[in-house]
Amino acid sequence: MIYKNAFRLILCCVPAIALPAIALNGPATAQEKSPQPSLAIPKSNDDMAGEGPVRRYDWFVNLWNQKRKQWSERVQADQEAIVFFGDSITQGWGDDFQGKFPGMKLANRGISGDTTRGMLYRLDGDVLSLKPKGIVMLMGTNDLEEKADPDMVRNNVELIIKRINEHNTQTPIVLCLVFPASEQKSRPASKIKAINDMLTKLASEFDNVTLVDTWTIFANDSGDAKPEEFPDLLHPNEAGYAKWRTALSPTFKKLGWE
Repeated sequence: MIYKNAFRLILCCVPAIALPAIALNGPATAQEKSPQPSLAIPKSNDDMAGEGPVRRYDWFVNLWNQKRKQWSERVQADQEAIVFFGDSITQGWGDDFQGKFPGMKLANRGISGDTTRGMLYRLDGDVLSLKPKGIVMLMGTNDLEEKADPDMVRNNVELIIKRINEHNTQTPIVLCLVFPASEQKSRPASKIKAINDMLTKLASEFDNVTLVDTWTIFANDSGDAKPEEFPDLLHPNEAGYAKWRTALSPTFKKLGWE
């Protein structure tokens, strides 16, 4: 009997051991984990929605990672901005948009070299996370350099529009036609026209999409870019950006943005 009491006393004096919460509460469910989407480009196209090419050149991967990391730190600051979404031509506006949109809260989400499939992948993290007041889209020219068919561009743009509408059907979308370039840049006028014809029809199928003709205002008689506005036959200079700004103005006024 004495031994039993002594044994009980010893047990009472042993300090309690804190067990890990996971052992008490059970394993976390998938819903509880809520993983954040990766900022990096997936290693395989099989892990990406849409169709067509995705660029993975070293310079592009480095730029993509740099830009997306910077933007991930600005999600709160850029809430309810009007987002410009695109590639190098959009990136070329700079963060200050050359001072051409006074009084407007804007966010630049252009990555030089990006394709429509890449933009579809980063849409949620870079654009929709901002709960944008509106989205201005220009995309598709880089797909052509990577030998994509025009219908691939059209299909990816449709997926982007549908995803935006899944997020919020009231979000105004301003869809710009693909700018003219040159066959020297692997962007022949015939294929750009084919894309733009498809985008024009696509825009008419959505009530919240406004099409802005940014091809006619730039194309020469052959349907190519003019050197005085596109010195490298691909990227607009200051005069080109000023003309794009003018083309956007009627739509921006109609939407009450300016």
